[in-house]
Amino acid sequence: MPTFSFSLPDEAATERLGAALARRLRPRDVIALQGGLGVGKTTLARAILRAASDDPNLIVPSPTFTLVEVYDTQRGTFWHFDLYRLEGPEQVFELGWEEARADGIALIEWAERLGRLLPDERLMVTLAIEGDGRRADLQGDARFGDL
Repeated sequence: MPTFSFSLPDEAATERLGAALARRLRPRDVIALQGGLGVGKTTLARAILRAASDDPNLIVPSPTFTLVEVYDTQRGTFWHFDLYRLEGPEQVFELGWEEARADGIALIEWAERLGRLLPDERLMVTLAIEGDGRRADLQGDARFGDL
């Protein structure tokens, strides 16, 4: 799978990346976000959802406690998962995983917690601190390479 790297010097750069990703997403896509605490997973997820809904003021709470939030957008139905508190990968089925995979767009924070349930066909976005900003490494479908 090809890997593409993007420097994200500030939150505005993260929002631009989110908007660019949102324009290319389609039903049954899986966007797997990984990286440590505070690297910008939720910021990127919010940017994707706001761009997909064409509403820059859309309230996008972190699903840390609800574990999943669902958004109907012009691009399709997004299932925003936060799996940090999952005790085991199989618990994702209680959150609507099968419905999300059937015809939704799955946006997953802490995707590595899915283990073997994480689909092979996905866009893996690894976020990391880089200087005063962040770096995003995208691995997967080549249609995301020219963002």
